[in-house]
Amino acid sequence: MGVGLLMPHLTCRNCAKAIDFYKSAFGAEEMMRLPGPDGRLMHASVRINGAVVMLNDEYPEMGGASPLALGGSPVTLHLMVDDVDAVVAKAVKAGAVITMEVADQFWGDRYGVVKDPFGHLWSVATPVWPPKSPDEMEAARDAAMQQMSGEM
Repeated sequence: MGVGLLMPHLTCRNCAKAIDFYKSAFGAEEMMRLPGPDGRLMHASVRINGAVVMLNDEYPEMGGASPLALGGSPVTLHLMVDDVDAVVAKAVKAGAVITMEVADQFWGDRYGVVKDPFGHLWSVATPVWPPKSPDEMEAARDAAMQQMSGEM
């Protein structure tokens, strides 16, 4: 690993189960675990789709709270994959809940969002259309917004 990498660091209620979930749902490769004296994981890491994700158990006595303790998370991890439908189905089978159904989106991805059993949100996408120019993207956005306002 080199300097300049950005790696998410997730706090999870029951980090060991989270690692097992990420293996089942996203094909994560476990890199390491460092348990503390009480058995909670002080640090762990997995590799998902080539990216390192660091994890630890909740440590409320040190301000370490998971999305379950906080009532949600404003952060979404984005995962680009070859087959969004297969990955989302695998994540759901492993215990995730769909918060946005997979569908073709105006920006050119087939895209959906799941919430894992530990409260973390994952958007999953597969590019399906060629890249669009800024003008084409704005026109597609406007058409999508008009369609959504007509559905309400």
